[in-house]
Amino acid sequence: MRKWILGFAFVFFGVIIWFLFIRPYDFTVSFTAKTLPEIVNQSVKVWNKKIDGTLERQPNEDLVQKVQLDDRALSYQWHAEQLSDSTSRVTVSIVNDSLSVLEKLSIPFSDTPYEEAVKNNLTEYLTLLNDQLKNIKIEVVGASSIEGTYCAYIPIKGKQFAKARGMMENYGLLSTFFIDTDIKLNGQPFIEITKWDRETDSIFYNFCYPIIKKDSLPQNKKIKYKQFDARNAIKAIYNGNYMTSDRAWYTLKNYADNNGIEVIDTPIEVFLSNPNMGGNELEWVTHVYLPIKK
Repeated sequence: MRKWILGFAFVFFGVIIWFLFIRPYDFTVSFTAKTLPEIVNQSVKVWNKKIDGTLERQPNEDLVQKVQLDDRALSYQWHAEQLSDSTSRVTVSIVNDSLSVLEKLSIPFSDTPYEEAVKNNLTEYLTLLNDQLKNIKIEVVGASSIEGTYCAYIPIKGKQFAKARGMMENYGLLSTFFIDTDIKLNGQPFIEITKWDRETDSIFYNFCYPIIKKDSLPQNKKIKYKQFDARNAIKAIYNGNYMTSDRAWYTLKNYADNNGIEVIDTPIEVFLSNPNMGGNELEWVTHVYLPIKK
């Protein structure tokens, strides 16, 4: 009997020591998201800007987010694991370095104000994520090809989330230039990503308009010309705001990985709708491509 009591005491105090001093988090919050892990991470980055937090990307693509909640400085450690082509399991481990021993001991036995505040805070994120997902649609078509064309373009660099802004800032210049010089358009505008840094969410891209090639073309300091070559690619149809069309990049990348297709991480987006005309964003259509390696 005495050995049993000593054994129980040893295990009990071992659990307490692990819980208080070894476990790397205070508690976790988990939920299922109807999207891919990469899209979860992108939505966390959007939410982080809204709450003025800071983010650090880990080597395994997890995110560590620093937030100020009431008078608490907290760390949210985000981990998203893919369950299927359309769902992920998201686990957020919460750490408060200033949490008292008594508060920490209370966590397993009751819903503390600390836990309730964090859950309410994460509910705000879930609302943002679900609103984003309701306002986009991505359909993977599969193997396809992109026609070649001669085009006028402006090279741009910036962050993924600012891609649409970069286009809008240069739309007026291109439109006025075409009108003033009587250049004939020959297709839908598109962007060609020339470099995609997934660690920093930075991109270099060309904002292009297909044109009729002539022997002599007017010159402009910002506007360049080139032949865009035809290529084989995998294709998706994206409906939604152009600010989040990069969600289709991750969807195509996932499709390629699942089907053993080697692709080049230089997406191409062809815009079939003009956002300046307004309307329901779900009716805006973009054809998105990832080129297949030769």
